[in-house]
Amino acid sequence: MTKTDDIIAFQGYSGAYSDMACRAVFPGWETLPCHSFEDAFVAVENGDAKLAMIPVDNTLAGRVADVHHLLPAGKLHVIGEYFLPIRHSLLGVKGATKEGLKDVHSHIHAIPQCRKVIKGLGLKSHVHADTAGAAAKIAKDGDATQAAIASPLAAEIYDLEVLAADVQDAEHNTTRFLVLSLAPEVPPYDENETMLTSLVFRVRNIPAALYKALGGFATNGISMAKLESYVGEGFQVARFYAEVEGHPDSRALQLALEELEFFAEEVRVLGTYKAHEFRKQA
Repeated sequence: MTKTDDIIAFQGYSGAYSDMACRAVFPGWETLPCHSFEDAFVAVENGDAKLAMIPVDNTLAGRVADVHHLLPAGKLHVIGEYFLPIRHSLLGVKGATKEGLKDVHSHIHAIPQCRKVIKGLGLKSHVHADTAGAAAKIAKDGDATQAAIASPLAAEIYDLEVLAADVQDAEHNTTRFLVLSLAPEVPPYDENETMLTSLVFRVRNIPAALYKALGGFATNGISMAKLESYVGEGFQVARFYAEVEGHPDSRALQLALEELEFFAEEVRVLGTYKAHEFRKQA
């Protein structure tokens, strides 16, 4: 899967962290910037891209809310995951110095992740929709008093100086991405390989519905890696996104899903994929 004519979509400007994730997992592929997460989904659905790389969680900012609503409603399947350590850089135009800066531009989540350098340099912060978009603006304006907090890749793409590297306050700043495809790509069952299965479901409007729906995972020894809820119509019935450790071909997960379907409705498996190596390090 490394043909140069293959395309992978992401949300943001070229040089965004999502772009970095695309290049890390699929070197040699063309990356396709998209204005919104929905546009990235549509690019795959329409055949403009083969895959999409979508962020779903960050250790500091939490979950990416838009994505978790798009996943259940979309047509795409989860075929992989990737964890990217976030290493912010302070970028400026050629000839700029840290001492000469007055303002800094970046994403709403990146700015609070770099409070120390912003406060230390006495900079006024400005929020942008995307870290790489902020870098692109700095490059376009050519003002040596303006800086951006973005990726080293953005510095390379927009010909900016890295005035300071690794300016994030927390070393554990990491974003988790999901790789999405129009067609499912379920790896063969291997009992020695840790697999994850993503699914969505809606519980019935009965007492202890969630407790009963999840009972099958506990009794069959299936570990749950993630469980998130969404309010349904009329605030009566909740919808859930879950990730469990297991493969659909394993008897244990089959039994757990059978019990889930007894107490839940609209159960849909979004994909099964190998757990990323990052999980073993955490």
